[in-house]
Amino acid sequence: MTHTYTIHGMTCNGCRSHVEQALSKVDGVVKAFVDLEKAEATIEMETHIPIEKFQAALEKDGGTYSIHPHGEAPSLAKTSKQQPKGEGTGTFYCPMHCEGDKTYDAPGDCPVCGMDLVEEVNLTTGSSTQYTCPMHPEVVRNEPGDCPICGMDLVSVQGNVSAEEKKYKGLLRKLWLAVAFTLPIFLIAMSEMLSENPLYDLLALRYWNWIQFGLSIPVVFYATWMFFERAYRSVKTWNLNMFTLIGIGAGVAWLFSLFGMLFPDVFPGQFKTEAGTVHVYFETATVILTLVLLGQVLEARAHSRTNSAIKELLKLAPNKATRIVDGKEESISIEQIQLGDLLRVKPGDKIPVDGVITEGESSVDESMITGEPIPVSKGEGDRVSSGTINGKQSFIVKAEKVGNDTLLSQIIDMVNKASRSQAPIQKLADKISGYFVPIVVLVSVTTFIVWAIYGPEPAYVYALVNAIAVLIIACPCALGLATPMSVMVGVGKGAQNGVLIKNAEALEKMDTIDTLIIDKTGTITEGKPSVERIGISENASKEEVLEYIVAVNQLSEHPLAEATVRFGKENNVKILKATNFHSVTGKGVTGTVHGKKIALGNEKLMEEVEASVSEALQKEITEAQQKGKTVPYLSVDGIAIGYVVIGDKIKETSKKAIEELQKSGVEVIMLTGDNHDTAQAVALELDLTEFKAEMLPQDKLDEVARLQNEGRKVAMAGDGINDAPALAKSDVGIAMGTGTDVAIESAAITLVKGDLHGIVKARNLSIKVMRNIKQNLFFALIYNTLGVPIAAGVLFPFFGILLSPMIAALAMSFSSVSVIANALRLRSTNIDL
Repeated sequence: MTHTYTIHGMTCNGCRSHVEQALSKVDGVVKAFVDLEKAEATIEMETHIPIEKFQAALEKDGGTYSIHPHGEAPSLAKTSKQQPKGEGTGTFYCPMHCEGDKTYDAPGDCPVCGMDLVEEVNLTTGSSTQYTCPMHPEVVRNEPGDCPICGMDLVSVQGNVSAEEKKYKGLLRKLWLAVAFTLPIFLIAMSEMLSENPLYDLLALRYWNWIQFGLSIPVVFYATWMFFERAYRSVKTWNLNMFTLIGIGAGVAWLFSLFGMLFPDVFPGQFKTEAGTVHVYFETATVILTLVLLGQVLEARAHSRTNSAIKELLKLAPNKATRIVDGKEESISIEQIQLGDLLRVKPGDKIPVDGVITEGESSVDESMITGEPIPVSKGEGDRVSSGTINGKQSFIVKAEKVGNDTLLSQIIDMVNKASRSQAPIQKLADKISGYFVPIVVLVSVTTFIVWAIYGPEPAYVYALVNAIAVLIIACPCALGLATPMSVMVGVGKGAQNGVLIKNAEALEKMDTIDTLIIDKTGTITEGKPSVERIGISENASKEEVLEYIVAVNQLSEHPLAEATVRFGKENNVKILKATNFHSVTGKGVTGTVHGKKIALGNEKLMEEVEASVSEALQKEITEAQQKGKTVPYLSVDGIAIGYVVIGDKIKETSKKAIEELQKSGVEVIMLTGDNHDTAQAVALELDLTEFKAEMLPQDKLDEVARLQNEGRKVAMAGDGINDAPALAKSDVGIAMGTGTDVAIESAAITLVKGDLHGIVKARNLSIKVMRNIKQNLFFALIYNTLGVPIAAGVLFPFFGILLSPMIAALAMSFSSVSVIANALRLRSTNIDL
């Protein structure tokens, strides 16, 4: 019989292979096939096997996978027990992204590669200030005050200590302990180089060997035992990695030494000293493990700097706010704010929520959100964002978005998700790493055999030492970290400059873009249209035309409609009721007012409703369109009686941004739903060589597909609902942050300020991140290409040079740190140029 199950937790082909192998080993299974894309397992079995047996097999395999009846989603109860356990708060992920963007609910080791899981920094882990009593630490309050037990003033404490900091401090404690025990072992071993060793006057060599053994126990079985646990897990699950090599290398050296002390007569003479004892390598094993631990400590500290951009964003979130209730002000914590609350923002305060100013005015520093250093003037009716900083005046803001719904929170969430995503170039590193460890082990074995046969005396000693050096120096960790470290720093750098990147793939693809399609309204222009004038035919009045326009547009959410309704209200026009309202995508709107059929839109809509347009009216409309204005027609019962001239100012930065993109080799094409004359006027002003007008959403989508079929790499920038299909189809969709939620959701990159200069920043960032990734990959590959042969002893016949396993361990530890340090250079790069 054959059954199909749903598998949760797979993110790569390695996961698929592990799940397939684990299921195939279950007694009674004839054959198991796992499909990664469908997340399904098809199992052929002799008789029915309970699903619990399959789940037990997956857990025994060491993975974090779960099996369920076909189509069933995992419940929290089923999956939570598979997460790494530990203390701390927040979300945790593997820095090497072994399982893609998979996260865990507690700190621990990655079940694939064994690396320490990293804590995702968010508003929760950012922590708000808490207060406790120095005499009664069990008393914890969110606000200052008196202890309810003894009356003492409460003192501030850090609400949450990050798991990242806990892990670093824990590793540091273990490092000091390892150094304390390793140093005397090293000194005892090195004393053998002295012609007259004073230590031998105190005790014989065999006793010093036992002392070294005793001192090594805390290092091996406590301070660095985690390396052996990870090595065992890597072999058990066949996810071979750096810890496999470390565990084998250091483990062989330590066990060889112990075996040599217990059974010295088993070994040939070349393994023995003049005193008859076997050469021991406790100092080699402990120094290697201590140096690897040092590398882990340095890496943990360096890694904490890669997400510094998110930490800086977290600092923008205030802990307190001033709420106005019945005319009185009260201080509350940020968690107590509710939608609709009126909040007083005082000079210099951080704005606590997203909202609209209801009273007062001030200048607001939005540089931390948009990347633009110049403060923006804000007044009644203007929107403000959480985390931005008020200037020298006070105002009242009405809360419209709080907590996780604020722009700041969404930015942090997007940066975190993008940092965990995998760039396509990472697949190359993953593929290399998959073959790397088995090849290194094979090279190590070959090294031992060659030295044992052809090496100088003592040949077996040389063979053992060089084989261990090969295992230790080969570090696939640097290769695995090369891409994710650069992506993490690059995504954070983008967020600081108002460029929000949804995933690493978009960051990589932006480097290859050769064609950029841009919308007009809200992308090139400010997206704040205003009515300049109303045009009428001979048989109509301005009041009548404006009444009809307002009547149908009050039911529309289009920015142009909002502009006309606002203009009508400013002119105290009578608001008529419209029925049978219908929005015709890319053309306009229709409805019925007082029994008359009203159509308001472009020339295509006039053709659709078969409306007649007089020559005089058409001439006036064409003249306005040739000046770059948007001019909707108004028809009543099939006769055009007027029009409305709407202007939308071109953004000051649009022309400069387009020029910079064109100079860099990107062809810029404007696609707009506006008429040809308006589009042509805008194109001439911006020196655009190619544009297309009167484009419906389907037309934009088809144009993106056509360019892609020609082999072009296409980016699409837009801000409206009608841009969403083209944004999703393009290689890289870029949404204006001032646009609709649908457009932003469809895009891979969001520009917070809604400014075309953000595209220049995004492209520059992509180029620099990809260059940094390639540098990291080069460093990692060239390091192993040169390091492994040297450790194997290829230079010995020519120069007499051998690489000590301890030096190999030191070099291996710093290879990963060097990759992170190179990635950190992106923090200071300038993406404005």
